[in-house]
Amino acid sequence: MKKIIAIALALTLVFSLAACATGETDTGKKTFSVGICNFVDDASLNQIIENIEARLKAIGEEKGVTFNVKVENCNTDANVLNQIIADFIASDVDLMVGVATPVAMAMQAATEDNKTPVIFAAVSDPLSAGLVDSLENPGHNISGTSDFLDTNAVMNLIFAQDPDADKIGLLYNVSEDSSATPIAAAKEYLGAKGVSYIERTGTTVDEVMIAAQALIADGVDAIFTPTDNTIMKSELAIYEMLAQAGIPHYTGADSFALNGAFLGYGVDYANLGVETANMVADVLVNGKDISTLAVKTFDNGTATINTETCAALGLDYDTVAAAFAPYCTKVQPITTAESFSDL
Repeated sequence: MKKIIAIALALTLVFSLAACATGETDTGKKTFSVGICNFVDDASLNQIIENIEARLKAIGEEKGVTFNVKVENCNTDANVLNQIIADFIASDVDLMVGVATPVAMAMQAATEDNKTPVIFAAVSDPLSAGLVDSLENPGHNISGTSDFLDTNAVMNLIFAQDPDADKIGLLYNVSEDSSATPIAAAKEYLGAKGVSYIERTGTTVDEVMIAAQALIADGVDAIFTPTDNTIMKSELAIYEMLAQAGIPHYTGADSFALNGAFLGYGVDYANLGVETANMVADVLVNGKDISTLAVKTFDNGTATINTETCAALGLDYDTVAAAFAPYCTKVQPITTAESFSDL
């Protein structure tokens, strides 16, 4: 009997080692289907998806598994978004990835009963959006990565560059959940400093152009925009008129600066995409419980200056970078392009 037990234990060890050698996952599966939905075609969000796909491919090669990834874009259309999610559910995907707050919220609502895991990406305020119970313990079938913006840090940069600024424009889409908290924070900061502000909003590129023209007519000294996808999509249409008017545009992502804004401040969206993919793998490959998988946040202390716009504003890059340095973990230059792949 002892000999039989010993043989059985030996065989168990052999099979266990064989499983490890062939890349057996904690979940036992070898192929996973992942449905990704992007909210809108813009440089930041596209960069996230590119890095999710690249990282999942690398993880697949490392772990000996296959990720069948399907990417869709609803282009801000709620009806299209709901249809995409319905198709993902009908296809019985193993996990959904929602890029930006509106997509994440729609996925959360659609998976309330079937509990399909959802990993969100670039959700600025998961708590206020009602996606999670807490950042440490989400509590449901959803977690992900946040591009939370430190609004006060951006405000500090405005006055580091122009201590005498006394009228600030706030440019955003009032319908975007990601803009609500930082715009409120900007108002609080400016109110405490005794600086006036003017709000202009838009929901389309044409409306944003009109809003930007109005801010020029208002005579603002600078404009602040948070991580607002509508303004991001419109930046290429407004950056030249703002530069010609001598108004620096301070924004909540480096992709704005890529598309011509004077400054983009915030997280590294390429790294955010990588970390989003790592969370996908944690759930699908490593078998982690998504309800206890903490939301990933990032140090958003990188200031990206568009050197071409800086020069058009009559500013010296080195002087501006030196003024910003005490308020940032890093200051870096960029030039105007439509996407990061064009650089």
